[in-house]
Amino acid sequence: MLDKSQLSGKISSIDQQAEIAKFDALAQEWRDPNGKFKHVLRFNQTRLTAIENAIAIHFKRDLTQDIPFEGLKILDIGCGVGLLCEPLASQGAAVTGIDASAHNITMATQHAKAWSIKVDYKHCLASDLVDIETQYDVILNTEVIEHIEDKQQLIDICCEKLKPQGLLIMATLNRTFASYLIAIIGAEYVMQYLPKGTHDWQHFVKPEELDKMIATRGLATITTEGMTFNPLTTKWKIGNNTRVNYLLYAYKPKSTT
Repeated sequence: MLDKSQLSGKISSIDQQAEIAKFDALAQEWRDPNGKFKHVLRFNQTRLTAIENAIAIHFKRDLTQDIPFEGLKILDIGCGVGLLCEPLASQGAAVTGIDASAHNITMATQHAKAWSIKVDYKHCLASDLVDIETQYDVILNTEVIEHIEDKQQLIDICCEKLKPQGLLIMATLNRTFASYLIAIIGAEYVMQYLPKGTHDWQHFVKPEELDKMIATRGLATITTEGMTFNPLTTKWKIGNNTRVNYLLYAYKPKSTT
């Protein structure tokens, strides 16, 4: 079990407060398909497709059905403005989305309400869930861990809140020379797909590091797949290249120690 004395549920770090403020300022711009984050939205759509396929395979669901994820409970940690929450909820899942940014949660709640999509949005941290007994079939942690100082703490919470036989899906950036050139120099400074300073390369996480962190909690990695961007077609695709962006899928056995 988690040592709850180590999980205060409150952000005291100045760096963490700066991360939250950064995304507060961006919240209203995320959903504009013709805005400056249009490339991020295309990235999200490719990532969503990969996530949907992984959930369908793991739980033996048919994506051609109207609500293939009916009966599944999904938690999206660091849900932003709900770009993953809403489509998964539309497919029948009971989705909870949490985010440290109050502005993100406000935007997500308003959008879901306008489209009559039921998502349980909460303005809180992952550590605020520790004393709540609820567990989830699927936990999403996408593009979050690279902004967190205590990465093992976040992993511990994800593993604790995941049901036995559940699926943990993590998406982040690999700490490689290629990711520095593409994700920071290219995306932030040259192409300006993201604001300068969005990422800190030193906080990027290698797949083997993630694998080691989840293994300490009794989970096993199923597979890892990469996401690559073609600047000529402005399209993303899923493949084997994990040098920059990647998704890691992990499984929780029936009994973990």
